[in-house]
Amino acid sequence: MSEFRPGRFEMLPLVIKNLLIINGLVYLAQVTLQNLFQIDLDVMFGLHYWGSELFRPHQIITHLFMHGGFAHLFSNMFALWMFGSTLENRWGPKRFLIFYMVCGIGAALCHLSVLTYDNMQLTAALQDFNVNPSFDTFVKIYDKYGLAGFTITEGPRTITFQSFRDAWAAMPPESADMITYARLYLSNFAELYRNIPTVGASGAVFGVLFAFGYLFPNSFLFILPIPFPIKAKYFIGGYILLELFLGFKNSGGDNVAHFAHLGGVLFAYILLKIWNKRNRRDFY
Repeated sequence: MSEFRPGRFEMLPLVIKNLLIINGLVYLAQVTLQNLFQIDLDVMFGLHYWGSELFRPHQIITHLFMHGGFAHLFSNMFALWMFGSTLENRWGPKRFLIFYMVCGIGAALCHLSVLTYDNMQLTAALQDFNVNPSFDTFVKIYDKYGLAGFTITEGPRTITFQSFRDAWAAMPPESADMITYARLYLSNFAELYRNIPTVGASGAVFGVLFAFGYLFPNSFLFILPIPFPIKAKYFIGGYILLELFLGFKNSGGDNVAHFAHLGGVLFAYILLKIWNKRNRRDFY
């Protein structure tokens, strides 16, 4: 089967409706508690690297219901409704909820694996800098991890990595004082990097996206600003390839968890294959 149109009373199925409500209420709680009481729910419920002191096992699930801004929330929930409604109408609420959670948890596990690799790479880079400190080595770390947007608090003042880099560039590269400061600032950055939370339902939503493209590849989509209808298999396939490219490009300052998205796709594919193998008669 390549196409399916939900009935009049199924445009907002049960699980989709409740996911929209829960995500909306959690975002409202995030904004309210942050603005009124300076309570950052991301610290408690966002997904942290397992080597961070802030990591808790429940974050593997709770981060799926949190978002980093209204645009983040809206884009995820719109995609969930747009593509997930068709799947839930076809599968029923129980199977769809299982699928959604498996994709979300699988995406989190993939992201944690990437965070482990990234933190190991950062540790190795800092060790190399400590052994052979130089301005050039500092700049390599600066560029790779996009340090221009990071700040370091030193006593009563706040210093940006960009201002420190510019100051060092105007001094001798072998300046002992600058090397000492660089070691301190990079050490602080490593701790900050370990504690950066990841939030959002994007991994689970990408699983839903893939499932729609996999099961209904020839359905036509109208996606702005594309001025013509495009088949789901081309749009979703191209989107996944773009995520793969951006994930391996690993640009400094890119705060999108591309491999979490791809992890959702991977677990969606595995689950669909398992279900298809067990139910060849009336699956797709």
